[in-house]
Amino acid sequence: MSPIFPGSTDAAGQRATLGVLGGGQLGRMFVHAAQRLGYFTAVLEPDAQSPAGLVSHHHIQTRYDDPAGLAQLAQLCQAITTEFENVPAQALQTLALTCPVAPGAAVVGIAQDRIEEKAHFTAGSDLSGVACAPYAVIETPAQLQAIQNDRDDLLPGILKTARMGYDGKGQVRVKTAAELAAAWAELGSVACVLEKMLPLMAECSVLVARGWDGQAVSYAPQRNVHVDGILAVTHAYEGNMPPTLATRARNAAVSLAQQLGYVGVLCVEFFVVEGDDEHGDLVVNEMAPRPHNSGHYTLDACNVSQFDLQVHAMAGLPLPLPRQHSPAIMLNLLGEVWFDGNGQRREPDWHAVLSLPGTHLHLYGKAEARAGRKMGHLTITGPDVASVKTTARRAAGLLGLPGLDAI
Repeated sequence: MSPIFPGSTDAAGQRATLGVLGGGQLGRMFVHAAQRLGYFTAVLEPDAQSPAGLVSHHHIQTRYDDPAGLAQLAQLCQAITTEFENVPAQALQTLALTCPVAPGAAVVGIAQDRIEEKAHFTAGSDLSGVACAPYAVIETPAQLQAIQNDRDDLLPGILKTARMGYDGKGQVRVKTAAELAAAWAELGSVACVLEKMLPLMAECSVLVARGWDGQAVSYAPQRNVHVDGILAVTHAYEGNMPPTLATRARNAAVSLAQQLGYVGVLCVEFFVVEGDDEHGDLVVNEMAPRPHNSGHYTLDACNVSQFDLQVHAMAGLPLPLPRQHSPAIMLNLLGEVWFDGNGQRREPDWHAVLSLPGTHLHLYGKAEARAGRKMGHLTITGPDVASVKTTARRAAGLLGLPGLDAI
């Protein structure tokens, strides 16, 4: 692919334009990164008040699978990406007929289906010796019965829908065969995977960016803490996890991106589980074919953010080597922050929060705060890990955030 240079124009005088399917906060931050480099941007998103649509040069307000909207997006753009994995893969395939699309429909399709994703993790893939948790597929009553009869080694486990699960949705913990049957019925008897519950010590993720030419760069792993299935805290600094595990996770993520022929930013999530070594062992959990919530700290703590790398990769520009210049902790800001203990609407005390040293507030422009809705994030940077942790605890206390004991 020939590079798409920022600020360039075509024969008709149209400015170089990068497009994105999806109008959420990831799309918004992608648009900001592209515009900062000098690109025009186009967003395809049905919501008239979407965070990304409100700040883009072009907003095509239509369904993700609307043929006329997709044709308009392809006509406007020199390259197109997606901000979330549940956009129809067929839409990406249609766009790719006339415009470079990164990541491609095939890879996004794998990430959309846990059955395909786990099969890819286990079918001869060399992920630096990192496997996924033992699992079984449940698509039919016969498969459910077979697990109940012969695979009690998978219990206790977590039953996960194969498609459309995120932020803890579409998941049920089960301890017995009877609970498994009830949970499958509760989930609508749709295609699922039953994953063995492992003794969890920690969770981490790795961000990789890969270009059309195969060049790949990555960030050091982030250690993540979830509350009720939603990311609450990200620790990003040297020593946030044992060096040997960090190296293995990073190598496995890069290896996966290369195997997939991936283009763009890929996030690979891992579990750290109890093992023979005192530091535990690694298990690959899932991948997200896009920038990731756990990588938002890169906006303030690194020389180049995950969104900058997304723009560089899809436009065919060289990929800068990421370098973290400050230790960082990121706190997710969900809709609960805008309500007091009695459920009354309130405005958070931003004056007190922003008076703390090294605080960087990012609000996503969403009009309505709701429980569990990602409204923004706060990144804390500083000269050393101890000062960052102290400030993060103070900020979390001021905002009434969960997970204080995890900071």
